[in-house]
Amino acid sequence: MKRVFLIISLGTALLAACAPAAEKPALQAVRLPMGYIPNVQFAPFYVAAEKGYFKEEGIAVEFDYKFETDGVALVGAGELPFSLVSGEQVPLARAQGLPVVYAMAWWHGFPVAVAALEDSGIRTVEDLKGKKVGIPILAGASYVGFRALLNSAGVEEEEVTLDVIGYNQVEALVGGQVDAAVVYANNEPIQLAARGYKVNVIRVADFVDLASNGLLTNEKTIAEKPELVRGMIRAILRAVGDTVADPDAAYQICRKYVEGLAEDDPIQKQVLAATLAFWKADKPGRSELAAWQNMEATLRSMGLLSGEMDITKAFTNEFLPG
Repeated sequence: MKRVFLIISLGTALLAACAPAAEKPALQAVRLPMGYIPNVQFAPFYVAAEKGYFKEEGIAVEFDYKFETDGVALVGAGELPFSLVSGEQVPLARAQGLPVVYAMAWWHGFPVAVAALEDSGIRTVEDLKGKKVGIPILAGASYVGFRALLNSAGVEEEEVTLDVIGYNQVEALVGGQVDAAVVYANNEPIQLAARGYKVNVIRVADFVDLASNGLLTNEKTIAEKPELVRGMIRAILRAVGDTVADPDAAYQICRKYVEGLAEDDPIQKQVLAATLAFWKADKPGRSELAAWQNMEATLRSMGLLSGEMDITKAFTNEFLPG
């Protein structure tokens, strides 16, 4: 009996050894609308991809830079699970019945600002009264941030002259087309300084706390694939930490994703350095109710929101690590 048992046991072991190894689960493909062209400002996402952080979470990410792609609409329709988004888009989308949810704050502090050449004498929000201010478009984060800035000082939009100039703020300021321009604090002021101009910068984040750029998902993904949401956020925040800790290494990784980025571009390195300040936080990824309430109040003052809204349903912190 013992001999038979031994033969059977050996046979079973041989069969197990010859059996094919269990296949690893396929990665979840995720197309991520970015809302902009490849840029060092997306460094954490490139770091997460290059270091395999997305892959470790079972995710295969495809970065989508197509301008015609409306990430908010696609996520709201359930066609995509995620998109990068500026904070003002979330309550606006929910007001239209789209079941979107902001799941992770990527930026801590609204990046919009007003820049003016030093010799303009514009140093405060009140100094904008009676001045011509260039703005890319009368919509989106630039317009919302500008209105929030005016509201913080009790200045009415009618007290300034807004000139829609497209994304030519640097040229408009240098050429004297406008007295000041609505910019991103981590971008155009650095370009102006690189040209030798002294610039005064009035940052929205210094006057009012608004919900800023982050990761958007939807109620369906939260209900059906909560681990996908957690994994996506873990990978991104892990890479944000790496980028803040070693921006030089992150910059070199960017070169694989940003075509034409030089090995040592001082302006782009300064843009990255200035952007780091918006990613640092005591509680990475967390967004605060007060920032969302301020955003809602700003949108209502602009006439972009009407009717009741439960702003607490627009965001969640439940998927953050820890």
